[in-house]
Amino acid sequence: MLQFTNDNKSFTTDDSSIEIQEVLKNLNLDSKKNIAAKLNGELFDLSRVVNFGGAVEPVTADTEEGLEILRHSTAHLMAQAIENLYPGTHFGIGPAIKDGFYYDVDLNGAALTEEDLPKIESEMRKLSGKAEKITREDLSKEAALEFFKARNDPYKTELINEIDAPTVSIYKQGDYADLCRGPHVPDTSKIHNFKLLSLAGAYWRGNEKNKMLTRIYGTAFATPDELKNYLKRMEEAKLRDHRKLGRDLDLFSLHEEGPGFPFFHPKGMAIMNTLIDFWRREHIKRGYQEIKTPQILDRELWLKSGHWDHYRDNMYFTEIDEKPFAVKPMNCPGGILVYKTQLRSYRELPMRMAELGLVHRHERSGVLHGLMRVRCFTQDDAHIYCEPSQIRDEVIKIMDLDKYVYNDVFGFKYSVELSTRPENSMGSEEQWNAAENALREALESTNTPYHVNAGDGAFYGPKIDFHLEDCIGRTWQCGTIQLDFQLPERFEMTYIGEDGKEHRPVMLHRTILGSLERFLGILIEHYAGAFPYWIAPVQIKIIPVSNDHMQYAKELFDNFINAGLRVEVDYREEKLGRKIRDAQLQKIPYMLVIGDKELENKNISVRERSKGDLGSMSLDDFKNLLSQEFNPIH
Repeated sequence: MLQFTNDNKSFTTDDSSIEIQEVLKNLNLDSKKNIAAKLNGELFDLSRVVNFGGAVEPVTADTEEGLEILRHSTAHLMAQAIENLYPGTHFGIGPAIKDGFYYDVDLNGAALTEEDLPKIESEMRKLSGKAEKITREDLSKEAALEFFKARNDPYKTELINEIDAPTVSIYKQGDYADLCRGPHVPDTSKIHNFKLLSLAGAYWRGNEKNKMLTRIYGTAFATPDELKNYLKRMEEAKLRDHRKLGRDLDLFSLHEEGPGFPFFHPKGMAIMNTLIDFWRREHIKRGYQEIKTPQILDRELWLKSGHWDHYRDNMYFTEIDEKPFAVKPMNCPGGILVYKTQLRSYRELPMRMAELGLVHRHERSGVLHGLMRVRCFTQDDAHIYCEPSQIRDEVIKIMDLDKYVYNDVFGFKYSVELSTRPENSMGSEEQWNAAENALREALESTNTPYHVNAGDGAFYGPKIDFHLEDCIGRTWQCGTIQLDFQLPERFEMTYIGEDGKEHRPVMLHRTILGSLERFLGILIEHYAGAFPYWIAPVQIKIIPVSNDHMQYAKELFDNFINAGLRVEVDYREEKLGRKIRDAQLQKIPYMLVIGDKELENKNISVRERSKGDLGSMSLDDFKNLLSQEFNPIH
């Protein structure tokens, strides 16, 4: 006898095997919106037969779990359509991902372009209209291998050979079959609101030595309006693409001679330096001391830190005097060496050491993306060495700084995530439990909403991550707080306690902006290149009407430069309308037009980027206007 429950409802049956769909019907939970179900917290297909009871609940496409199932099913529908249109195609991996799905396909010599995507979409809609039932079949590993060998499918057979289980599951719809854990929607008619988005190259299993496959990206939603709104945001994102705006605004460039290594132009450096000035000011106010450590350090240091074992594939190496060295991917081991140069006392703790450290990490060429994914970047690092009793207060102080920077200064909303122990980690369970509890206590004592990302901590400790939401709803992980008991142990770090004995400090790794390069990319897209006055690379553009007004424009330029403002003069012999339009396209906050009247009265005609013409005013009145602009540096 099996018993199923849902809140205050229950259903008992003598049937020792029953479909989940039947259970829902008997609990009056049947609905056309249902695409799957959960039994004792585990996801199942609606047609799945079970021989045990428990708590059951329906899953609809408008939930997080349901949307993932819908998107995974849409990836299968796309693969079925491609198989119909391009016979002989083989399929790699096709998961649901954030905001959509992808599938890696081997087209057996055929080539796809983005112009082919509507044709695939059309075939998908035909298959959706057929309402083909999606069925699961559990096979022995040997039978599954025979099945896919008969289909001459090298990718699925490779995956099956690596599965450490006696049975595997296959999902079928029409003539299409795929190796998959599931679950999936009941039939193809449940898949309506989808769009194929783009193509990319992807090596099989992410290995550059393997064959390059075609990766097809798409998305799917529960409702037409959600899909429409998402596509609208995507169009807006294209207009805000930091790579295009970076070129248009002359901020940075990327070159084949240095793939993944961005080149910053004067205007880009103006923003970077302003960010750094702001960063330094805030850190000095909060008791941080700035250090600088070398970029190349002996391999032995990285062996000792654990990076050699846990991060070697992402590192660059060199030799000096026939000894192996590594280019630093992180700043922490160098900071530890600075700490260890003196005998430390409990009176010095917490010791807050900050570093704008240039780090290098190997990224595959296929994942490089403007400033968002690079091979070298400046990390606004800090390492705090403290007593265990000081952890809570230090974490709270970091979270206060995060709130000020993200929300008060840049206007980002943000969410918080606690990441716990990963499989590939150092240290004892006791240490990890203590570290995770310390971070939880800091979050909960400040009533900070957070969710847990199980198993995604750093190899040396758990962490709190901060995800910023930009003006079109995208999220970006920037800041992090990582609690580390491991490196102080490995490096035998000590301080003299109040009792006169040696004690082990606790180490907090912390970033606010994260990668400065990536943060700049986020700002470019968040503001669509129209930076706030205080951080704009050019704050004022002086526009003389003719050569007669050049000398006065130069006098104004010198005045503003001496006041510490970023200003340019448009010396071109162009029409006034063209000069104003170009300054507007460069998204410069203020434009000062200098003509005969302005020269005669020694005043200026002011235009603001979004408000337009502000009229004539004296230089003092204009400076007073600028003094009212938000500027966290002054």
